[in-house]
Amino acid sequence: AIPRRQLPLEAGDGAIYTPLVTHEEQQVLDRLDFILRNFTELRQEVEELRNSLQCLAAEIVGEIKSHLEETQKVTRRRRIPFPRERSDSTGSSSIYFTASSGAANTDDGESEGGYTTANAESDYDRESEQDSEEGEDEVSCETVRTARRDSLDLVNEDDIHLMSDSSVEEGMGQLLQQADQLHSGDEQEKREGFQLLLNNKLVYADHKDFLWRLARAYSDMCEITEDAEEKKSYASDGKQEIEAALQKCDQSAECHQWYAILCGQLAEHESIQKRIQVGYVFKEHIDKAISLKPDDPKSYYLLGRWCYQVSHLGWLEKKTAAALFEAPPTATVQDALENFLRVEELSPAFSKAGRVYIAKCYRDLGNNSAALLWMNLASELPVNTKEDAESKRELEEMQLVLEE
Repeated sequence: AIPRRQLPLEAGDGAIYTPLVTHEEQQVLDRLDFILRNFTELRQEVEELRNSLQCLAAEIVGEIKSHLEETQKVTRRRRIPFPRERSDSTGSSSIYFTASSGAANTDDGESEGGYTTANAESDYDRESEQDSEEGEDEVSCETVRTARRDSLDLVNEDDIHLMSDSSVEEGMGQLLQQADQLHSGDEQEKREGFQLLLNNKLVYADHKDFLWRLARAYSDMCEITEDAEEKKSYASDGKQEIEAALQKCDQSAECHQWYAILCGQLAEHESIQKRIQVGYVFKEHIDKAISLKPDDPKSYYLLGRWCYQVSHLGWLEKKTAAALFEAPPTATVQDALENFLRVEELSPAFSKAGRVYIAKCYRDLGNNSAALLWMNLASELPVNTKEDAESKRELEEMQLVLEE
C-alpha cells in the first residue's frame, strides 16, 4: 500500500488523504510526461512532412507530363512522312518455319490498337542529329524513372490513375504511330525505332500494344545485324518481351504472330531437333492469330511459308521428326498454295515474295502456264523488302528454266 501523507489537525473532517509519491516515482512520471510531449511534437512534424511530400509529388507528376508533351511536340515537328522505298524484312532461313511477313504493307496499314502506319523519312541529317535525339530520349526516360522511384509511394490512388490517364495513355498513341513509321523504314530508321521503344519501356511496359511492337523491333534488329551471336541475343530478348505481352493478354493476333516469328528466328541457331519442335509452336501460334484476326493476310502468308517448307522437308528432317513425335508435321504444296491465294484475296499485291511463292507452288504442281502468269504478276511489283530482293533472284532463275 502507498503510504499516505499526514494532514494537520486543523484540516477538518473534509480533508482527503493523498498518496505519498517517492522521488523515484516522480522521476518516472516526469520522463513519461517528457516522452508524451515529444511524441505529440513528432507527430505534428510528420504530418507537416507528409503534406509537403504530397505537394512535391504532385509537382513532379506535372513536370513529367509537361516534359513528355514537349518531347512529343519536338519529335512531331522533326518528322515529315512521305512514301519511300523500304528495305525491311523479317525473313528467316529456318527449316519449314519462317519469320518473314514478306509484305510491302507490313501491318495492313492499321495496327491492332488502331494507329495508322505510314512510311516516313526524317527532315534532318541523321548522322549529325542522331546523338541529340537519343540524348533527348534518355533524358525523358531518366526523368520518368526518377519520378516513379521517388514519388510512387507518395501519390494516392486517385493521383496514380490521373497520371496514367492524362500522361501515359495520352502519349502512347503517338509513340506507337511513330514506332510503326520507323519499322516501315530503312535499317537506320529501324534502329531508331528500336531505341525509341527501348527508351520508353519504363513508362509503357504494362501495355500489350507497346510490348508486341518492342518485340517486333527486336526482330528487326535480329535481321539487321550480321553477327550470329547478336542475332541470337536479339531474338532471345524479343521472345521474352512478347511472352510478357502474351501473359497480359493472349487475345492479340499481333502478339501471337510475333511470338511465332521470334521463335523461328531464335531456332535458326539451334539443332534440327529444336527447330522441329519450334515448328509445332510456330504453327500453333499462327493458327491462334488467324482465329483472332481471320482477315489478316500476314498470318496466311506466314502459314503458307510454313506449309511450303514442311512440304519440302528433307529426308533427315523427316526421319528426325518421325523419331521425336508420334505425329510429325504434315503439309502439302497445295496447302501452301491455298494460303498464298488467300493472301491475294484479302490484300491483292500484298508482296512480291508472296506472288513468287504462288508461282513456285504452281510450278511444283506441274501447272507451268499458271506459274508463268504469277511470275509476270510478281514482276510488276516493286522490291520493298530483303525477302522481295531474294524472291526477285528466284524469279529470274525460274524464268530461265521455264523458257528452256
